Amino acid sequence: MFKKTEKVKRDLQEEIRAVTTLKDAEQLKIKYLGRKGIIQDFMKLIPTLPAEQRAAFGQQINALKAEVASFIEEVIEKLSREPVLKVNHEIFDITLPGKLPVTGKKHPLTQTIDDVKEVFARLGFDVVYGPEVELEYYNFEALNIPADHPSRTDFDTFYIKNDILLRSQTSTVQIRIMEKQKPPIRIIAPGKVYRPDTVDARHSFMFHQVEGLLVDEGVSFADLKEVLNQFIKTYFGKDVRMRFRPSFFPFTEPSAEVDISCSLCSGKGCSVCSYSGWVEILGAGMVDPHVFKAVHYDTEKYTGFAFGMGVERITMLKHGISDIRLFYENDIRFLSQF
Repeated sequence: MFKKTEKVKRDLQEEIRAVTTLKDAEQLKIKYLGRKGIIQDFMKLIPTLPAEQRAAFGQQINALKAEVASFIEEVIEKLSREPVLKVNHEIFDITLPGKLPVTGKKHPLTQTIDDVKEVFARLGFDVVYGPEVELEYYNFEALNIPADHPSRTDFDTFYIKNDILLRSQTSTVQIRIMEKQKPPIRIIAPGKVYRPDTVDARHSFMFHQVEGLLVDEGVSFADLKEVLNQFIKTYFGKDVRMRFRPSFFPFTEPSAEVDISCSLCSGKGCSVCSYSGWVEILGAGMVDPHVFKAVHYDTEKYTGFAFGMGVERITMLKHGISDIRLFYENDIRFLSQF
């Protein structure tokens, strides 16, 4: 029996010399130390020996097992530290130039938000943020939206419970800022908003807005028009035209929707602009006095304007994207173009 255990050691040392991969080392470990391995076969022989030889042989087998385990673990540890030089049995040429890893890029919506923030920073606007889970007061009441307004129903707003909801507009931030700060105020507030819209090429239940607010003494509609003109010319290009159309929003009076000449057809008319040559990009207007009263501003002293734009919409217009769903599908072929 002693000669057999010595032979096992010699065989193991020969096989270890041939091991070049971790896979080979693991197979060798199974061969010698596995449940059906060589060492286990020796253990099965113990009951067949005379009683006076069993203890000595058992000790010999345990010593052999420990020695074999030590040899194999040493080989595994050594291979683990070595760099892998073989893949599919092909040797790497380490003198060749390395391949650069694929690096990530900013999402096109993030790029747009950064561009918008940069433009308005030049105009003196600060960037502020607010919570996405909001109170009904900030989302509706303080913005002069009456209790019977359609936007306050479950069909148009995600309610969490009672008067807690997912904000449906970033206009909530202007109320929170005005509560804490006295004029002059000049801010933009980018962020996500939520509405239970059916997802299609132009709508999503979650999208991004940028809210703008300027409050001071003597602010006029002409100031609003010039600020938006500066933004549109900087972001879309100097050749883009802009127009204001009368509209209605509960928190601004007077209110307007702002259109730009379609960037896809240069104002000639196409399916994107419904062959009108114009595309709406934002809503704006002078802050309604009722909103100022909610934050305890002197309506005789201060005036201001507000505007809100959809980030997805202006990104689609600038880059000629026709389907909003592309922004959220995580298709690397689409995202890598930006």
